Amino acid sequence: MSSRRTAAITGSLVTASFSVVMILSFTASADDQGPASSKGGKAVDPAPKGVELTTSLPERISVANSSGKTGLTATVKNEGTVESGDIRLLVVGFDGLEVKGVKGCSEIPEGDLPEGSNSGFSCAVGTLAAGSSKSYAVEATYDLGRQGKICLPVQTADGSRTFWQQGPVPFGTANPSPNAPATPLLLGTDNQPVAPGGDELPRTGAPLREALPLGAAGAALLAAGAAGIRWTRRPRTAPGDG
Repeated sequence: MSSRRTAAITGSLVTASFSVVMILSFTASADDQGPASSKGGKAVDPAPKGVELTTSLPERISVANSSGKTGLTATVKNEGTVESGDIRLLVVGFDGLEVKGVKGCSEIPEGDLPEGSNSGFSCAVGTLAAGSSKSYAVEATYDLGRQGKICLPVQTADGSRTFWQQGPVPFGTANPSPNAPATPLLLGTDNQPVAPGGDELPRTGAPLREALPLGAAGAALLAAGAAGIRWTRRPRTAPGDG
């Protein structure tokens, strides 16, 4: 084979590989997430008069089947008529969804994470004017062999009160895509396994008897919010940590 033809074939393979990388990167991004939704959200402690805080998550995300990486946008909004005062937003992962980073936010130490969660970040929102909002880019991984949930509490800056909490709300799919570069997941949907006879995708959803009920998890966090968000702390490795 001539060196010219060899170079042409090599160039084609490099181009093809680059295209695959571009496809995987795009499908795991937060670009095509559909409308935002406050599904699974509930007011907890009374907010100051004229303040109405809510959050929203995308209706859909895409998880790269090869790496499990995904991205989403978390938004907090003041839908009231006066400014919010100093607040913070927490972004917390549960089960198969692990939050790896939130732009502009600080990681919550392991010992301070909400009970049952695997990861979390705290975002110092500051004061939101009436009608204004602030969005955060979230990087995460999703284990498609498990259920995965996310939770967005909105608190006072010191965490003493929780005005609003979205979740823990699941992302999942009833239509797995084992042969595609990525699997689309919908907000508020429990995962389902691939149909029998097809290429096997890891079972996306534990049996009901093994799964943590969403209502129980949500109630636990809401109860913690009503009590001043006194998270159950895990044992620390050394005195003074946290």
